[in-house]
Amino acid sequence: MFLALRDLRFARGRFALMGAVVALIAVLGVLLSGLASGLADAGISGLRALPVTHLAFDEKATSEQFSRSTVEQEDWETWSEVQGVERAEPFGNTLANAQVTQGAEKGEQVNLAVFGVEPGSPMAPSPSSGEGLADGGAGIVITQEIADLGVSVGDELTADKSEVRLKVVGLVDETISYGHIGVAYADLDTWRHLHYGLPGDLPEAAKRQATAVALTLEPGADVAAAEKATATRADTKETSFGASPGYTAESSTMALIKGFLYAISALVVGAFFTVWTVQRKAEIALLKALGAPTGYILRDALAQVVAVLVGATALGTAVGLALGSAMIGKAPFSLSAPAIATSSGLLIGLGTVGAVVAVRRITAVDPLTALGASR
Repeated sequence: MFLALRDLRFARGRFALMGAVVALIAVLGVLLSGLASGLADAGISGLRALPVTHLAFDEKATSEQFSRSTVEQEDWETWSEVQGVERAEPFGNTLANAQVTQGAEKGEQVNLAVFGVEPGSPMAPSPSSGEGLADGGAGIVITQEIADLGVSVGDELTADKSEVRLKVVGLVDETISYGHIGVAYADLDTWRHLHYGLPGDLPEAAKRQATAVALTLEPGADVAAAEKATATRADTKETSFGASPGYTAESSTMALIKGFLYAISALVVGAFFTVWTVQRKAEIALLKALGAPTGYILRDALAQVVAVLVGATALGTAVGLALGSAMIGKAPFSLSAPAIATSSGLLIGLGTVGAVVAVRRITAVDPLTALGASR
């Protein structure tokens, strides 16, 4: 790296400017990665926390399954009898609005993403304070996002439409949300009243319904036979994330923005080193005339590229982490080490690719031009 280090020392102004641009792109990469992770957590962290491998929806619901799917009791009973199915149980999902009628925040409106589960099942929450769910108790276990609104254990909420009174019996001190709304766990009977918005007794048919069948499958389970027998379609838990409201649109939008950012970074780095290589044409020709192999000059130039990219990306990533840490709690932002490492790695990798295209000009420099080269 003899020539590369001399260039970095004597043209430090140009390289500092280039490094500043790369660092700014790295800052944007970290912030976009954190925002994408935060939006994903706000949209599907509740689903991600479910201890299941698959969710079976009504086969007629081909999109937005959590709001359109309805399964019957016969469906989860049939699934439970299939070989390779370790566990099959009903799962309810609905969005509800309620008003605090007893507690410090009396009169406040609260949005709830209600998950209906069977009390005592593996899907039922384990509260960090208060009690767990009980059958027919019209009690709910809230998560930290709802608690941050001022709701606490012992408060009472009244749901709109159904006017069901919901006693807050427990708290899970984790931020778990669905569709950017805090999750509240309820027993299935309470969930059905909230889902159908009916006060009093429910119709008999409604008492045997749920949104989906929550499944824990072993390898080799006869999924196709169960789907045919129940008129349901089983999706992996990860695939079902796409049925969450707005999740696919948010994810694709953020991926597109990050894609443009990486493409721009490759173009910017490539343009800089193209100009730099053209300006050094006479020096490169002289080196070749003195006997320096083309491979040596190429390796030296690429080492220069990597040094600039790694240093600037490290600086930009550090600044991005500092800014991102200040955003946590004020925006849907989450610092994910794998996402940030991927962002930084792509910036360095694509920047190097862009620079490789530029420094290939070195192979075309004729050493004979050094005899009469002028600047």
